[in-house]
Amino acid sequence: MTEEKFIEDLKKNDPDAFKRLYEEYAPKIYGVLRNYVNHDEIEDALQEVFIRIIRGINGFKGLSKLSTWIYRIAVNVGKNYSRKYQRSKETSVDFEDETEQNHNIQAISNTNVKNEVLEELDYQMILNIMEKLDEEERLLIKLRDIDGLSYNEIAEIMEIPLGTVKSRLHYARKKLRQLIEEANFV
Repeated sequence: MTEEKFIEDLKKNDPDAFKRLYEEYAPKIYGVLRNYVNHDEIEDALQEVFIRIIRGINGFKGLSKLSTWIYRIAVNVGKNYSRKYQRSKETSVDFEDETEQNHNIQAISNTNVKNEVLEELDYQMILNIMEKLDEEERLLIKLRDIDGLSYNEIAEIMEIPLGTVKSRLHYARKKLRQLIEEANFV
């Protein structure tokens, strides 16, 4: 299905299109919101993003990719929550097991248990190290290196110039590499 057809179906309030929208974008949106929103409110923020998408889809002109538009909404909702925390002097701490939210856990065969456990530990250690980055650095790395968005898409989502995206991502990666080395992870 083409993106144009998918958008058309969303504008026609097709339930299958909304189901596909949720299945395809909920994990990605969740990943963005994790950078901004306290764990206890992340479901509310996720719901708010989808409400904004549903309310705004008829006004979507297609000047950018649908995914870029959706990420922009998620970032804006996340920033709103973040400002709320700053006003109330709350800090964002997420004790949730990341592997349950972002990975489809498959049955582990007895022969691969050790390797899979080590991979999960490595992944969790990297997530813990990434928490030491500021929210913009985490978001840049997530959008580019995890979600695979282009520099142009990231610039549009974050509303910053293309050169700034490249520069900030370079320094975020450099900082992450230093943190990983300091943790004796590699």
